[in-house]
Amino acid sequence: MTIERVLLIALELIVSAVHPVPGDFKFMWRARLAFSYAPSQAEADLDMVLSVPMFLRLYLIARVMLLHSKLFTDASSRSIGALNKVHFNTRFVMKTLMTICPGTVLLVFSISLWIIAAWTVRVNFLGAMWLISITFLSIGYGDMVPHTYCGKGVCLLTGIMGAGCTALVVAVVARKLELTKAEKHVHNFMMDTQLTKRIKNAAANVLRETWLIYKHTKLMKKIDHSRVRKHQRKFLQAIHQQGKTRKTRRLGKGYRLNNTQQRKVVRVGVI
Repeated sequence: MTIERVLLIALELIVSAVHPVPGDFKFMWRARLAFSYAPSQAEADLDMVLSVPMFLRLYLIARVMLLHSKLFTDASSRSIGALNKVHFNTRFVMKTLMTICPGTVLLVFSISLWIIAAWTVRVNFLGAMWLISITFLSIGYGDMVPHTYCGKGVCLLTGIMGAGCTALVVAVVARKLELTKAEKHVHNFMMDTQLTKRIKNAAANVLRETWLIYKHTKLMKKIDHSRVRKHQRKFLQAIHQQGKTRKTRRLGKGYRLNNTQQRKVVRVGVI
């Protein structure tokens, strides 16, 4: 047993040992009122202070998700994971859920956080939901603001969670907008076809301008220098266009070849 594991077990024992003490124990709580900021003193229960650390036990929700996951209970999946040195922990289960059903996970998490945070803020429930949603979306109109330390803490956590959920939504949407393997093949084929046509057109333009330059310099009795310069410019433009198109096609093929080789290396490493 490693030192890290011993520390984790000790931390879990400490978190699980926190519990309200039986009996009626009170102490004097000094604070300021929410709106008038006048100093005040009230009698508070000791259970209130001891109940707050009990929220650290919320990590048990992640453990329940892990223990009831099909990936964790399936022997074949765990065998494959052991061969590939993949640890079946809560992080892996959450990544798998985000891969399989990202929309459902984000929707459930956002709505749950919205309702719980709005219930925590002790004002009108609809107003609290409005405050939490505006803070969650990082808008902040300022029509409603928290006054107590608890409300400020809830809004702070809501803003942090909102920024994280926004980043996850952007990542999920970007992944959904990516082309599939078949779509990438079709797109690459279409791009190769267009580049091939451009190269052929540029080569035809080079031949045409070469013939026209030869015609106006060798076959005509009177040389029109302006027309010769015009065809020379078109000749140079056609050569430049042909070289540019060939370079674009070569870079595209090199990029696809590198991606294919990287996928093969990753696949061989997994096998």
